[in-house]
Amino acid sequence: MRYLAILLVTMFFAGNALSGQCPSLVNEIDQKLQSAQLDGDTASKIKELRDQGESLHNQGKHAESVKVLKRAINELNAAS
Repeated sequence: MRYLAILLVTMFFAGNALSGQCPSLVNEIDQKLQSAQLDGDTASKIKELRDQGESLHNQGKHAESVKVLKRAINELNAAS
């Protein structure tokens, strides 16, 4: 029983930690997009990933949101 309680508490705090990371990743993407020299297709793809990540965050799917947002950042870094 003790192990189950520890597991549940750990999962709760891990979810909260991820939820706080999403907005900072969105802000990072927004800042990089302002200064990046990208072609139209690349910029629209990155904006689409950013919007998808923000939508997942708003739905409470924080782990998925972080994956999508980090993918957007990686593509943005590769294109810059």
